[in-house]
Amino acid sequence: MYSLIHHGRRLVLVQLQKWPNFRVSVQTASALSNSFSFTSVADASLRDGLKGYNFTVSYLVDSLGLTTKLAESISKKVSFEDKENPDSVLSLLTSYGFTKSQISSIITIYPRLLILDADKSIAPKLQSLQSRGASSSELTEIVSTVPKILGKRGHKSISVYYDFVKDIIEADKSSSYEKLCHSFPQGNKENKIRNISVLRELGVAQRLLFPLLISDSQPVCGKERFEESLKKVVEMGFDPETSKFVEALRVMYRMSDKTIEEKVNVYKRLGFGVADVWAIFKKWPSFLSYSEKKITHTCETLMRCGLLKHEVLSLIKKHPKCICSSEQKIVNSIETFLGLGFSRDEFAVMIKRYPQCIDYTAETVKKKSDFIVKKMNWPLEGLVLIPQIFGYSLEKRTVPRCNVIKTLMSKGLLGSETPPMSSVLTSTDQSFLRRYVMKHDKLVPELMAIFSGENGK
Repeated sequence: MYSLIHHGRRLVLVQLQKWPNFRVSVQTASALSNSFSFTSVADASLRDGLKGYNFTVSYLVDSLGLTTKLAESISKKVSFEDKENPDSVLSLLTSYGFTKSQISSIITIYPRLLILDADKSIAPKLQSLQSRGASSSELTEIVSTVPKILGKRGHKSISVYYDFVKDIIEADKSSSYEKLCHSFPQGNKENKIRNISVLRELGVAQRLLFPLLISDSQPVCGKERFEESLKKVVEMGFDPETSKFVEALRVMYRMSDKTIEEKVNVYKRLGFGVADVWAIFKKWPSFLSYSEKKITHTCETLMRCGLLKHEVLSLIKKHPKCICSSEQKIVNSIETFLGLGFSRDEFAVMIKRYPQCIDYTAETVKKKSDFIVKKMNWPLEGLVLIPQIFGYSLEKRTVPRCNVIKTLMSKGLLGSETPPMSSVLTSTDQSFLRRYVMKHDKLVPELMAIFSGENGK
């Protein structure tokens, strides 16, 4: 169909909820001259927003078994203050044979479903699909895979997408690759389904294809523009099996050649070479999406942190996502580290060595620093030398390894001084076990239980 496919299938190539009541209240209050009234109304609406946020989190945890962290993330997208509507949605899905696991997956992918009308919006769509001959197992599998189908309008539109998703799932289950022989609909869905077929034949996975299919704002709706964008991404060597391939396609689709050239020139004026720009794009395609003002402002903010210009360029090459960090986020990060006893120079050294330091919350940085210094008696300066320790999981890596060390020290097997931080935390699991566990024959079962977290310490 397109020339790109002639090689076959595999080319080797919160805010909380936005609080509408809060916004309305603030807008109304701003028209009043009485500042006390403004504060009272805003505070009341803020409390209402928090109430909805807290109820939503509790409901998602209790009713769907989601983790608190995931529930908090979902509550930024959807919020409700009582269980009547979400209960009716869950009851409806259960009546159609969806398992609890499938329902949890559906809500995680498409949380807005919980605030749709179960009887008027969702039920007619499920009934329509079932009336076309879909078995219960087929229906639950396809809707669980692409739950946003239930958000589409019009039975005909839903049916087209459902059939196409079904074709892909069934073809991918085949032991031998099958090219889709799908009858493309006429109108605005024609290009989208044809382009999704092209991406599938290139090797793009289901988990990446289906969101493109359902969304109205993705780079698969045109024809010539899609072909041009896809050609650029393929020629750059992006792997179709990765999310970066789709991300790069989105960026290329949104920008004209002139815009791309202008973006590259912005980075050239800052001191990057053209090769540097495209190497960074391969790491993080969204890198090219930011405005000249945002890019320049972030670089200036980092230099005010104590980094020299060439050090800023080096940091961006290593961790391009720092471009999207706001000035306030960077300032807050500095204040966090200074508050823990690090100097500005030490902070600059740490972000040069491990730029991701900027991304961590104050709570995370403080919690990990306190454990290292107060629980293990390692010097704070050690974190300046090995800042990547901030990226290690406290529960899965740092604490279990340190508990092994404390157990050995309590038995007098390591002397009185704690081993170096680098020896304990930065070594591979294999090296750590060889150095601190396997040589103590009689203690191996106990130490392995501590290391794996099975002893509850």
